[in-house]
Amino acid sequence: MGRLVPAVTRALDILELFLDGDGTLSAPDIVRRLQLPRTTVHELVTTLAARSYLVPVPGQPGRYRLGVRPYQLGSRYAEQLDLAAEGREVARSVAETCDETVHVALLEDTDVIYIAKVDSTHAVRMVSAAGRRLPAHCTAVGKMLLASLPEPELAARVPDGAELVAMTPDSLTDPGRLRAALAEIRRRGVAVERRESNPDVSCVAAPVRDRSGRVVAALSISVPTVRWSEERRTELEALAVEGAAELSTRLGHREAA
Repeated sequence: MGRLVPAVTRALDILELFLDGDGTLSAPDIVRRLQLPRTTVHELVTTLAARSYLVPVPGQPGRYRLGVRPYQLGSRYAEQLDLAAEGREVARSVAETCDETVHVALLEDTDVIYIAKVDSTHAVRMVSAAGRRLPAHCTAVGKMLLASLPEPELAARVPDGAELVAMTPDSLTDPGRLRAALAEIRRRGVAVERRESNPDVSCVAAPVRDRSGRVVAALSISVPTVRWSEERRTELEALAVEGAAELSTRLGHREAA
C-alpha cells in the first residue's frame, strides 16, 4: 500500500465534518474539532471552495456548507450501485459467518422476489434460487417488507378481506393475525418465520434501506429445522441486522447521529 498524503487526508477530514450537525461550519469550528493549525485550515478551506467542494453560506459570513461537487460525485456513485450485486457480496459475507443460506429480496405487490442467494455448505440446505417469487406473508423477508410499508399502502395491498394463500399449516392466512405480526415486527425491527413457507425451514430477516432511509429490500438467513433453536434465532437475528446494515451502508444509507 502506498503512503497516505497528509494534506489529502486533512482535506477529507474537513469534508466529513459536514456530515454531522446542521451541515455548516466556520474555519474556527474546523480548527477546534480537528485540532489543526489555523493557517492549514484556511488554506484547505480556500482550496476546497475554489474547487466547489465547499461554498459560503449566504447571509452567514465565514461559514461554509458542502458545494455541488460532493453531490455530483455521490450521484455518480449511486448510478453505479447495483442492489443485486451488492446484495450478493453482503450475503456471501453473512453466509461465511453463519454457514446458513442467505437471501436478499424485494417486494413486488404482495410477493417477494429473491434477487440474491448464497448457500450454506451443509448437506441439509434450502432449495431455492434467485429470481424465485413467493407470497410475502409466508416469508420472513416478505413480512419485514410488508411491515415497512405506510399503513395506507399496506391496507391497499392486504385489505381486511384478503384471501391469503397457505404454503404450510403454519402460514398466516388471516389478515388480522398478519397485521398483529407486522406490528410486532415493526416494534422489534426484525422478522421471524417458523415453517411458514417450508415445513422444514425457519428464517429471520432485517430491513435494507437506501440513502433516503426508505426500506428497499430485506436480508434473511434461512435455517433447516434440525439446526434451529431459540438460542440460534437470537444469534441469527443479530447477524441479519448486521448484514442488512452493511448492505444499507453500501446503498448510501447513513444512520442518524
